Amino acid sequence: MSPDLKEKRNISDIKTLPSQQSWPWWPLLPLYPYGKRRTVFKELIPSQLWSFEQLQGIYYVAVPVRMTVVRVNTGLMLINPLPPTKEILNDLKKLQDKYGPVKTIVLPTASGLEHKISLPALARSFPSSILWICPGQWSFPIPLPLDFLGIPRSRTNILFADGLPHKNCCDWFSLGPVDIGLGRFQEISCFHRVSKALIVTDALVGIDSEPPSLFDLDPTPLLFHSRDKGSDPLIDTPSARRKGWSRVVLFSSFLRPSELEIPPLSIVLNNAFKPGLRNFRSHFGLFPFDWKNGWEKTAKELMGYKQPIIQIAPVIERLVFPRAKDTFIDWLDDIKSIKGLNWLVSAHFNALVRFTNSDVQTLKNKINNRSWARNDGNWTFISSVDKTLLKLGVVPKKPVEKFRD
Repeated sequence: MSPDLKEKRNISDIKTLPSQQSWPWWPLLPLYPYGKRRTVFKELIPSQLWSFEQLQGIYYVAVPVRMTVVRVNTGLMLINPLPPTKEILNDLKKLQDKYGPVKTIVLPTASGLEHKISLPALARSFPSSILWICPGQWSFPIPLPLDFLGIPRSRTNILFADGLPHKNCCDWFSLGPVDIGLGRFQEISCFHRVSKALIVTDALVGIDSEPPSLFDLDPTPLLFHSRDKGSDPLIDTPSARRKGWSRVVLFSSFLRPSELEIPPLSIVLNNAFKPGLRNFRSHFGLFPFDWKNGWEKTAKELMGYKQPIIQIAPVIERLVFPRAKDTFIDWLDDIKSIKGLNWLVSAHFNALVRFTNSDVQTLKNKINNRSWARNDGNWTFISSVDKTLLKLGVVPKKPVEKFRD
């Protein structure tokens, strides 16, 4: 990756006290790293765009989740909420002292639980801010009004229905809605004209072969997955980090890649509880994975080696848009019309990836020239999930349903 595209290292002190990284509401969504949320704070575009990144995952399959901070007129806008630890609030205080108060908090997705779960606490941290949320918010198993979800209705607006925030410096684009059975998938992306960056949630990701700098704080997830059996020790080397990252990318993209097999329980237990592995960090040597030949080739197809590969994540394509390709293409056409587009900032994986109108067209051509929402190879497992949900009637056969907001 060229120097101007490399993510800048955190500009806050990584030796933060553990008490400043505490997140007491983690039981509401018990994902790794649970109650201790270390954060990396980066300046993406000088004086215009910043990011806060934390890890999130299951069984050490952890990827970055990102809140983007945008400079708007006389203040700041937060997009894609994160748990507001003291560490985050301290760094936001530094930005506010220089650029003005947090005026706006945006939840741009209807279905992204990992983003909406943090909104109530973040809203309480900035009681003077105005909240803007994606239409069609839903809860499961019981539909609840916003106030019951901890979202203060008195200062909450619905994107598009109640207008749009900061139209003097931002343009907004809707992907969807798409009916996913229990509710809707809809995502609102923001183009910040000054920074020339398109800020998305899950719609697109850019994935690089080098592990994100967030893992410098604790490489345990990478080292855990770099092993070939549970009795292998967790040894920190650059090659181990890259190997572990490649496997994490495969897990997060396909849930269960075709090159992955689950070994018999007897083998898992035989490799467990070895000396040096009798601790929670190594999960006591319990490692229920057996990687077969060929996994490296699949990983290389997802990751860029000079610059991140921009793509729709396979799990999103196969489970959200399997019968709604046209909806996604229409959104790409809207994005292609943006004048001055230079960057993509996603809520996951790499931040600040070069993304121009030409890149949008290249991505569109690539999608139109390959099979969409495949059923074979590494797509087999997520395809089986979709087929099961169809059979049970959980998801509709119709590609798109019109919603009333």
